[in-house]
Amino acid sequence: MSKVVTALNGASHKGYVTVSEAPLTGMVTLRGDFSAANVKKAVMTATGCSIPDVRKMTSEGDVHVGWMSPDELIVLCAYDAANTVVDAFHAALAGEHGLAVNVSDARAKFQITGDSVREVVAKLAPVDMAEFEIGELRRTRFSQVAAAFWMSDSATVDVICFRSVGQYMFDLLKISTEPGFEVGSF
Repeated sequence: MSKVVTALNGASHKGYVTVSEAPLTGMVTLRGDFSAANVKKAVMTATGCSIPDVRKMTSEGDVHVGWMSPDELIVLCAYDAANTVVDAFHAALAGEHGLAVNVSDARAKFQITGDSVREVVAKLAPVDMAEFEIGELRRTRFSQVAAAFWMSDSATVDVICFRSVGQYMFDLLKISTEPGFEVGSF
């Protein structure tokens, strides 16, 4: 059996902030009608979390549920738990319109840490980082790459993108954090 590895095998870079590829992370996409009582109950049953408000995240322990669109959520959990979460959704949504898929191996996740994380994101994404709130999730692009990101605290940004563009995303983040490239606006 082959060994499961992250897209970049744990790459990291220390600039004026640190960029690190996150360890293996379970990621499950759930599509459905989030106003339906059965779907709300399925999310709570499978994750322990409620459905988040628009562009927000909810958490219970190490499980996080993020709002991606009016009919799509992303569930972040332990890598080894992703199939269990999918199975729980399938059981809870039996007979209900919905789709749950383990996308863990199709995604790459990065973490940016340091005092100037807002500046780094502002260089790459069309988002007003001065107004961006901790706990908010934004689906956008970094340069030309589709991505989603959120801030868990004032010095930490998590970014997810397709695994196929993981090296490009890492390089974007790495170049944007090089000493001497500071903007100093945040």
